[in-house]
Amino acid sequence: MPLNRRQVAVAAVAAVPLAFSATGTAQATGRRSRTLYIAGDSTAAQKYANAAPETGWGMALPFLLRKGLTVSNHAVNGRSSKSFVDEGRLDAILGVIKPGDVLLIQFAHNDEKAEDPTRYTEPWSTYQAHLRMYVEGARARGARPVLATAVERRRFDAGGKAVPTHGEYPAAMRALAAEERVALLDVQALSLALWQELGVEETKRYFNWTASEQDNTHFSPPGAIAVARLVARELLRARVLGPGDVRRLEAEIPESWITWPEPAA
Repeated sequence: MPLNRRQVAVAAVAAVPLAFSATGTAQATGRRSRTLYIAGDSTAAQKYANAAPETGWGMALPFLLRKGLTVSNHAVNGRSSKSFVDEGRLDAILGVIKPGDVLLIQFAHNDEKAEDPTRYTEPWSTYQAHLRMYVEGARARGARPVLATAVERRRFDAGGKAVPTHGEYPAAMRALAAEERVALLDVQALSLALWQELGVEETKRYFNWTASEQDNTHFSPPGAIAVARLVARELLRARVLGPGDVRRLEAEIPESWITWPEPAA
């Protein structure tokens, strides 16, 4: 029997049982004074043992934030700004988010899939309309919405130039952020510049290139750490977080700190 919207929302909360403090230790969200929620797709999502070494950048972000600032990662593989809402996942966040919390919103990878009407949004209309739901929902609860343009895929042209892959979606998000006066983390532009700096061969180490697959969308631990560092720097630059909230921006983060829990039964 299909689940109704309320049942899906309850299930979505249950599907994100852990909120990680900056130490990486699991803590109940309600025990922390401030929480940063992530709404997004597979590039940010928590990965489990059956997906290792694939790593979402949201898994690495807690290592760059102070103790006591909790990251509650609700990003889920395959979701768009539309399907995340339709499945009740935004409702699940809005049901627990508190004044002073932050809602970080990153979508586009799956919004681009025109062949799938359950996920597709058009950049200058339905994509912006769905993003407004997140912005307005967070603000109505006294939380701060933050828009993050989608991290870039690994794609180079024949001349070795890093090529953007998200079409009009980053521009549409930038325009919405300006219109709504929402903090914007331009992760798309920054990641594209980083991939260009690293080059064709070195970027393979940052993506989920293994003996069995050549994945140019999802990250390895070094890639997730690098993108999380971009996000943390942008949170600081945009004054979403203060200098005391961010740490290890220039320090090495050992790959061994990344762990993949067993999936829930």
